[in-house]
Amino acid sequence: MARRRRVALLAAAGLVTALLVFLLSQGSSTKQALPASAATATAAGPPAPFVVALQGPLRIQIPIAQGLVTAIAYHGGRQDALPLTPLGRRANEGFLSSVFHRVFGSEHGGLRYFQLRGGDGAATGVLDVGAPAGTDVYAPVDGTVVAFTPLLLNGREYGSRIDIQPTGSPSIVVSVSRLQPDPSLTVGSAVESGTSKVGTLIDFSGAERQALARYSRDAGNHAAIEVRPAATLPLR
Repeated sequence: MARRRRVALLAAAGLVTALLVFLLSQGSSTKQALPASAATATAAGPPAPFVVALQGPLRIQIPIAQGLVTAIAYHGGRQDALPLTPLGRRANEGFLSSVFHRVFGSEHGGLRYFQLRGGDGAATGVLDVGAPAGTDVYAPVDGTVVAFTPLLLNGREYGSRIDIQPTGSPSIVVSVSRLQPDPSLTVGSAVESGTSKVGTLIDFSGAERQALARYSRDAGNHAAIEVRPAATLPLR
């Protein structure tokens, strides 16, 4: 009887400890946590090399200088958007999963992302990288610009979507949208991930209520990245 009581007390103590760790951690910032190298990143210019997501063998580099990133999130996109594999730990996961990861650690390191609702297709079909309006955006992959498509909202044009065909992957295209394209880019321009500027973020705060604002602590402006089969590109 005494032994069972001790075991029960130890189990209860472990649960209380786990809960305390979880509750105390909630007082910390919910903003995007990036590697230690990001702490020394400058507020402007190209981002430090850092892979934020995968699509099969394709590595998606963060397109914005880490010092300016407000939050990273995923949500559903169009039906033809291919699912991305997030790198990092989901920050708004369920209670029990969060307690487990906070107590026992996570294999994904310090990168944190949020899962948003909405959209069609795969739940991770679109990657949103938040930053203030006007922030420089760089290519997330090496490749060639193959199209520019105006982004329309309520009949008004808000910048463009830039389609990039990744080097060595002719069957897919990587799209970066919600930005004003860099004037130096044309169809056929070669770009390098994290080095070639492709545009600047458009301010959508007056056009829609952006879901990312819940976690970014600002208007929620962001660059949206998706990968889809090249066959779905419009003929231009």
